[in-house]
Amino acid sequence: MDQIDFTRGSITKSFCRFFFPMLLANILQQVYSFTDMVIIGQGLGDRSLAAVGNFTTISFFLTGFIMGITNGFSVNISQVCGEKESGKLKKIMASSIKITAVFAVLFSMIGLLLLKPMLQIMQTDQTLLNDCMAYGCIIFGGLPIMAAYQLLSSILRGVGDSKTPLFAIVVSSACNIILDILFLYLFHSGISGPAYATVLSQLLAAGICYFRLHRTKERKITRSDFVFHFRLEMELLKNGLPMAFMHAMTSVGCIFVQGCINGYGVAYTSAYAVCNKYLNFFMLPGITIGFTISSFTGQNFGGKEFERIRGGTKMACIMAVLSALLLGMVLFFFSDLLVKFMLTGQEAAAYASIYLRFLALFMVLLNALFVFRSCVQGLGKPAVPMCSGIIEMLIRIPAVYFGLPVFGFAAAIYAEAIAWIGALALNGISYIYFIKKYKRYDC
Repeated sequence: MDQIDFTRGSITKSFCRFFFPMLLANILQQVYSFTDMVIIGQGLGDRSLAAVGNFTTISFFLTGFIMGITNGFSVNISQVCGEKESGKLKKIMASSIKITAVFAVLFSMIGLLLLKPMLQIMQTDQTLLNDCMAYGCIIFGGLPIMAAYQLLSSILRGVGDSKTPLFAIVVSSACNIILDILFLYLFHSGISGPAYATVLSQLLAAGICYFRLHRTKERKITRSDFVFHFRLEMELLKNGLPMAFMHAMTSVGCIFVQGCINGYGVAYTSAYAVCNKYLNFFMLPGITIGFTISSFTGQNFGGKEFERIRGGTKMACIMAVLSALLLGMVLFFFSDLLVKFMLTGQEAAAYASIYLRFLALFMVLLNALFVFRSCVQGLGKPAVPMCSGIIEMLIRIPAVYFGLPVFGFAAAIYAEAIAWIGALALNGISYIYFIKKYKRYDC
């Protein structure tokens, strides 16, 4: 396995070797997501596009919980990897599989049972409800498959392998696009086609990651590794659950925002769906820097290399600022062109264009948040990111509720920016405190 040891050698070299394959993987995943939205928008219309975006806001509550808990597990894995304890590493990997399986099956059932009530609570337009239900039932039914991919890719990141997830994304994204076209234009499946394509492609990606782990002798898990280890599983839950709750709290705020926006009509809903897609794409460098510094910090924390942690954080901050400035210029000057790729309605396109221009001004805040939140997580302090998620929710909800009547659609991005500032302040101050606390280990 082509894994990277962050505790040795050049910080810049190891950081870049891990960062760029993961960035490419994330870009390819979002390219697929964009292509999926374009195919749905052009093939089925703005209403189907709005239905998918509306459901995505709901699904993030459950899928975000799974992503959070598996990301938390990756911190444990990277820390043990830094300690160079292969026996303990395999036991932690086995325990993470057991825990993730339980949550995945549970959340799949919860999602299927609560989908319609949640859509109604969010004031989903009746013209969108059937498409939301058709798409959502398939996605929630396939949630265990998504969880398997998220866990396996998190394990690979934890041990310093970012190339295998890249290969998995390349293959699965190509498969997904082909299946989208076949389902929509050959089989005329309607909105359910892209949902089936998503689940099948995630199954393929999970299979690739599993095959890679299974082939590596020192990472190959045996039946004995699945024996119940209370202490190890509590360690996993200590990191995983706070990160899961952080994602859940963030998604609660997003669900509330979506509900408020839905109350202003389908044009607002369509515009917000597209804006979220672009936001997810343009924050990829920041997310990837966060994943990288989390693994970097985790391994060096396990190896007690605290000076390297400070060096890696400085580099991550520089990369975060530069990427925010570059992408911000693209968003600001080409916002009108970008929205026309997905939206056909002029009113929705105008709203989306306003959002993207304001987003360009706030990108640096978001990227800095990814860096410091991931650093604190890698230091084994998951309660801080969890609290920052609560802060985001408490800021975002009143900001959008009172802002929409005054500022219109632009209030959605104002709410995001204020929430990012609050979360960044908590994580930044916490990082400074903890890194000074551990400084004595270098003395």
